[in-house]
Amino acid sequence: MFSKTERMLAFRYLKSRKRTGFVSVIAGFSFLGIMLGVATLIIVMSVMNGFREELMNRVLGINGQLGVYPAWGSTLDAVQDKVDKMQKIDGVVQAIPVVDGQVMVSSKETSAGVMVRGMTAEDFAKRPLLGGQYKGWELSEFTDGQVILGYRLARKLAVRSGDDITLVSPKGNVTAFGTLPKMKAYTVIGTFNSGMSEYDSNFIFMPLTEAQKFFMMKDKVSHLEVFTQKDADMKKIVDEAFVAMGDTAQIHDWRYTNKAFFNAIEVERNVMFLILTLIIVVAAFNMISGLIMLVKDKAKDIAVLRTMGMSRGAVQRIFLMSGLTVGVVGTLAGFVLGLAFCYNIDSIKNALENLSGKELFSAEIYFLSKLPAKVDMTEVGVVVCMSLVLALLSTIYPSYKASKTDPVEALRYE
Repeated sequence: MFSKTERMLAFRYLKSRKRTGFVSVIAGFSFLGIMLGVATLIIVMSVMNGFREELMNRVLGINGQLGVYPAWGSTLDAVQDKVDKMQKIDGVVQAIPVVDGQVMVSSKETSAGVMVRGMTAEDFAKRPLLGGQYKGWELSEFTDGQVILGYRLARKLAVRSGDDITLVSPKGNVTAFGTLPKMKAYTVIGTFNSGMSEYDSNFIFMPLTEAQKFFMMKDKVSHLEVFTQKDADMKKIVDEAFVAMGDTAQIHDWRYTNKAFFNAIEVERNVMFLILTLIIVVAAFNMISGLIMLVKDKAKDIAVLRTMGMSRGAVQRIFLMSGLTVGVVGTLAGFVLGLAFCYNIDSIKNALENLSGKELFSAEIYFLSKLPAKVDMTEVGVVVCMSLVLALLSTIYPSYKASKTDPVEALRYE
């Protein structure tokens, strides 16, 4: 497509010379703009993808994909019957009866408002984010009178395994003097680390039967947490769950429960993509101005080439190649820089924190204990293609103007 002469002239015009140094500076800034724009887009989109997936995994690691809120009998037999029916639905991995309640927890040092969740030791062990990570204690110790805290909550309360904490529930006994809050002391047997700050700072797990006693629910449960396969058809499962649970049951999937949260992430992701795309657009405009200046500067050279017999198409291809070279090389450099940053993002973050002496990624603010990044090669391909298309479009007008240069006018006063 491009002849040897055209390639030689295109690369020669990009080199810095004393007379055309300013044009080369503009080309250099265009290159840096495209490189940084592509790299920044890849990094930001990968971090946003990582945030979404990590948050989803953390949320679904403790809470199920479905929450079934019962309107049926409260006996243990009735609960177990519903659990068995849910687990027979295709795509359902596990259904766990739980008891939830808000309480105030206090230690010798301080107090805090937390969420208490009651479940059996067997169900606790089956959760990927909870079971299997306990150290220094046995799951058989998870019996009445014992609780498990998030490790951040344990640090806040300044308690360790073997220490006692007091739980205070607003639901208490009714007396002649009003309702007295229910208070009970429990022994901490261990901590858990879910990797999500919100859960590690606000959750306490206790045995299911103990939670039923503490919240005075007798044989009742708050709801069923239903865990499904990753690629399961949620609509089909919900429809079958209504049949199994009865029309009076309320069923919410995780998308409904966390709809506002994940919608906010998606909106932020789309807005960031549009804003950062402007970096590449600005670099493309720089490339246009640089090529126009190059065409003006090389008008005499173009006139000489035209009088020697070079066609308009050949002239257009020379400047087209000059612009594309900047765009393609800048895009490839940004592609490599972006991937390298994403695959080493945690090391880079730690290095910057060590240099600055400040925490750049607070787990309390961003919910996660480490900075995530998931590279989606489809999105990376879209970014690269978009950059190449913009680079191509930015060369069309200047190269067309170069091909339309009139040799007579360019050499009139020479």
